[in-house]
Amino acid sequence: MGKLRINQNLVNDEIAKKLIKICPFGSIEYINGTLDINAGCKMCKLCVKKGPKGVIEFIEEEIVKVDKNAYKGITVYVDHVEGEIHPVTYELIGKAKELAAKVNYPVYCIFLGYQILDKAEELLHYGIDEVFIYDYKELEHFRIEPYVSAFEDFINKIKPSVILVGATTVGRSLAPRVAARFRTGLTADCTVLDIKENTDLIQIRPAFGGNIMAKIITPNSRPQLATVRYKIMTAPQRNEKPGGKITVRSMDVNKFKSNIDVIKVTKKEPEENISEAEIIVVAGRAIKTQKDMSLAYELAHVLEGNFAGTRPMVEAGWIDPKRQIGLSGRTVKPKLIITLGISGAVQFTAGMKSADHIFAINKDPKAAIFNIAHYGIVGDIYEVVPKLIENIKKIKGLTGELPKYAAPTSRN
Repeated sequence: MGKLRINQNLVNDEIAKKLIKICPFGSIEYINGTLDINAGCKMCKLCVKKGPKGVIEFIEEEIVKVDKNAYKGITVYVDHVEGEIHPVTYELIGKAKELAAKVNYPVYCIFLGYQILDKAEELLHYGIDEVFIYDYKELEHFRIEPYVSAFEDFINKIKPSVILVGATTVGRSLAPRVAARFRTGLTADCTVLDIKENTDLIQIRPAFGGNIMAKIITPNSRPQLATVRYKIMTAPQRNEKPGGKITVRSMDVNKFKSNIDVIKVTKKEPEENISEAEIIVVAGRAIKTQKDMSLAYELAHVLEGNFAGTRPMVEAGWIDPKRQIGLSGRTVKPKLIITLGISGAVQFTAGMKSADHIFAINKDPKAAIFNIAHYGIVGDIYEVVPKLIENIKKIKGLTGELPKYAAPTSRN
């Protein structure tokens, strides 16, 4: 990294005009005889290369090398509600074990809450080396200040090299604050994780609206933090016999001071979650009208599965936003997913490519969805899907009219 330095003693009106003209981003300003560079600067350095010599200089900042040997272990944050562990935790444990095996690291869990000791014992059935518990009344409900303070205590004492956090509502609030506290890197919504022999974490995630896959490494920062969505990684098999150990940590309760008081907790009504579905039928742009969504509804019904859609379906008001699959929607990992007229853009496939079986129907033989599909039919969904429904009904012995799903009212 580096910065631009302006030698104001060399600046005059004529030089300022030249520099302002050189900058393609309009980032150079000349106000009251002082030359300045605003936040629009892209660090292209044209002002240094083509501007009057010596007026603006690029100064390389000294990079402080981190002692990587001082940090060991891969930690998984235990996401939970009143002690009930979120499944994403087990998925991250599976990935943590995979990464740890490559660099001979232990695998830890950090569990923050109140009266959670008995819940923590379940984690030992998944190959964890050590579970660190912070069990305090002040941690009963999630409040950002106490949770970050406990996390800070853990990192200072244990010094893990890598920390994995589920991209849940809590995780997305907690992880960036922990990263900021330690002035370290955080990569959100990773889809692929790997680790180098030198213990640098390789974090891969979609970028620029999903048009590219960015590989991110923070070689001079420890710990390394990443968040991962539910249904991206694979949870390990539960061992009948527990292993590892539980360590209850203590810290100064004065550090749990918070400006938030939890007065009342109201539980929301349980709702259907397509992330848990084993069979999903997904509608794409090829669906021409809201009425034609019945193709997806009926196919989902005969398969005893669920239905979902892509972002255009949500924007048209044809499906509920909670049924959207992709980067800006839900991530799913069903046993079977059938896509109807979906091109296969990265924004969508990032949310479903881990499905056990992907079955694609698209009339474009060059559609990107066929690159990840296990099975595919090149054809018009208006011709293929009715025949598919008819054949499934015959095989399963279904007769009569299928029930019609109630679709949301269009906002158009």
